Amino acid sequence: MRRALALTLVLLAGATGCAGGPAGAAAPVAASPAQGGAGGAGVSRAPASGGAVAPGILPEPDAATAAAYVAALDAIDPEIVGGQAGKAVDRGLNQCSSIRQYPGNRPRLVELTQVRFTGPAHPDGFGPDTAARILDVVHAGLCPAF
Repeated sequence: MRRALALTLVLLAGATGCAGGPAGAAAPVAASPAQGGAGGAGVSRAPASGGAVAPGILPEPDAATAAAYVAALDAIDPEIVGGQAGKAVDRGLNQCSSIRQYPGNRPRLVELTQVRFTGPAHPDGFGPDTAARILDVVHAGLCPAF
């Protein structure tokens, strides 16, 4: 039980890095022998910002990164965000998972973007051209390492 708790704390501590933050903003965290680790070979998580991306769910971006991402989406069409910045960030992070899953398959990624990003006047998405622009904003703003 203590080992599971220590692992959880290590992973949570490692999740403080953010996509798009300054390089080295969050150092890798390792479990010490007291936390159930094996000295320097303990569990570690590379920072999300330094190029190496840990497997699993991406951490939330910092406020400046999120604001720049939302502004870029608003520049395409304000309805994409629709006043719900948190929802737009969640959709973007989910799209990052697809970018990781389908590297180099732009047609599939545009299709998934169109399904994922909808609005009241665009319940079936914003069309392939706008979806491609949204995809580019997501990739550059939230998960450029993919």
